[in-house]
Amino acid sequence: MMDLSVILPARNERGSIEATLRELYRVLSREGIRHELLVINDGSTDGMEGLLETLRQDIPTLIACDNPAPHGFGYAVRKGLTVYQGEAAAIYMADGSDDPEDLVRFYRALGDPRVDCVFGSRFMKNGRVVEYPPLKKILNRLGNWFIQGLFRLAYNDVTNAFKLYRRATLEGLKPYLSPHYNLTVELPLKAIIRGYHYVVLPNQWTNRRAGESKLRIKEMGSRYLFIVLYCFIEKWLTHGDYHSNANRALPQRSEA
Repeated sequence: MMDLSVILPARNERGSIEATLRELYRVLSREGIRHELLVINDGSTDGMEGLLETLRQDIPTLIACDNPAPHGFGYAVRKGLTVYQGEAAAIYMADGSDDPEDLVRFYRALGDPRVDCVFGSRFMKNGRVVEYPPLKKILNRLGNWFIQGLFRLAYNDVTNAFKLYRRATLEGLKPYLSPHYNLTVELPLKAIIRGYHYVVLPNQWTNRRAGESKLRIKEMGSRYLFIVLYCFIEKWLTHGDYHSNANRALPQRSEA
């Protein structure tokens, strides 16, 4: 199996990141998965940098990297995608909302050479959300239904940040455009419309126990809409110019 890079964009996550990293390291080490835990410090001001330096004594696979201004979730992930070393990369939330056991299942699924990327769904059979804010959940479902209808997808959780990609797939999704959380939509939509093969697995999401969410709903609506429409235009006007050359059958298809 390939080496795994876990990219964790983090801004002022001192209250959450230690537990997140310790649990990730415990589970991945237990499973014998060669990995790096790549924390992208996105301009934190809460002393997180010093904490990460201390944690490196107990977590030898931890690597901390600063993301210079401009800051934002998308910028931080894109920084991680320029420096990661693995043959596969997962985007993982530093606040502990993702489950490392799910990451193991995603990684095993990518062991199938026919699979280019693995997407998570919190809203399929065996998926689960814990203490999801009601308003955020309503907006999430409306947004995903819109994307499903526009692109005629069966996949129902495109906005879910928790996904895993091969290095070759990520190279094929460039250039990256999104500076903020809309990157979580840009990457999977590009993968789908450019012909990369993917499977969808259920995953669990648990609301953070410390700190506050960096997602600002009022600020993100237009950004999500922009990237969705950008990908829609690419789908219909490029005539397959960017599509992967692979024509391999998948054990599971997630498109209707």
